[in-house]
Amino acid sequence: MKLLFAFPEPLPLPRARGVQVAHAVASLAAEGVIVDLAYAPASDSRSPLDPIGRPPPQGLTFVPLSRGWPSPLDRIPPFSRWHSVRFFARRLREEIDRRRPDAIYVRHLKLASLLLASHSLPPMVYEAHEIFADTVKPARREHTAAMESAVMAGAAAVVCNSQATANRLAALYGAPPRLLVLPNGVTPPAKLSEKPWAECRRHVVYAGSFFGWKGVDDLVAAAAGLPGFRITLIGGESAQIERLRRVLPQQGAEIELLPRCPNPEVMDRLAASCIAVLPNRPDPDSMFTSPIKLFEYMAAGCAIVCADLPPMREILGSGDAAWFEPGNARSLADALRSLGQDCGQARDMGQRLREMSAAYTWQQRARRLKNFLAEAVASSR
Repeated sequence: MKLLFAFPEPLPLPRARGVQVAHAVASLAAEGVIVDLAYAPASDSRSPLDPIGRPPPQGLTFVPLSRGWPSPLDRIPPFSRWHSVRFFARRLREEIDRRRPDAIYVRHLKLASLLLASHSLPPMVYEAHEIFADTVKPARREHTAAMESAVMAGAAAVVCNSQATANRLAALYGAPPRLLVLPNGVTPPAKLSEKPWAECRRHVVYAGSFFGWKGVDDLVAAAAGLPGFRITLIGGESAQIERLRRVLPQQGAEIELLPRCPNPEVMDRLAASCIAVLPNRPDPDSMFTSPIKLFEYMAAGCAIVCADLPPMREILGSGDAAWFEPGNARSLADALRSLGQDCGQARDMGQRLREMSAAYTWQQRARRLKNFLAEAVASSR
């Protein structure tokens, strides 16, 4: 099978969606799918797979496409500073005609909408990671819902990152003809060193972005009631770290704030940690997430303290995490305190979660997706 995977943003991208795309295309190619990755190139010459530290496997071809104005306007201010998904889509159609893929794979709503307006294209598969009509500003909601509805109706198949996402899309727009619920994944470490479980409360970690809906502020607030704990937060931008530094509690847990770092370094830090926290707030973004960090926590053998949200419950059972009420710093502190006071329970949980992570590798995900794509292409002929 020949797949054109289109992503109209600059790559490499160290944020979660860029990491997810890198893993997705690399693992599909490793499963024997011929993948052309069409993307907007970043300002440097690094590989789109740079965030995952992996060389391109055989069968993966990079197809950089500009989002800028046509020449010579692309060199003349202010046009040289402007870009558009429409320009990317126009160039992508030319590549589709030239490369003749069996299917097109898109996780960008506007690009999917633009492609569906074209005629005589191969079947398009849309991958949904959120419900845009629920997350955009009210002024854009009607237009976005119309776009989302058209994509759901026009796509040959739909892949959703969680059952919660699939249920919400079906409630708004009706069920698509072909649907696959496919969470994100992880590349598990080959082996782990023994963790310092006897001092588990001194080795607590959060890894991820510092956006409001991620709940990092709630974790910082919870720290005030956790004397004896040490919590490391990884992944903030400079301004976010400085803002949090100004509101750190004067008592309670020790807190270390670290900037975003390469994924291999994050995995090393997780491997040395005992308890990992997913403090997501009950915002629309959290309702349809499939956090890569959840699977990385599991693969690293960490016990997990987790916000009680539907997407997390799809992966973890009642005894697979210390659950707390989302957005409630006191509930978060209670869950962390309870687990930190029973390091034997934390150790057993971490070992069980590492075993569970074997079902969520990127290669397992790619195998399921490959079979689904083959069925979607066959049904579209």
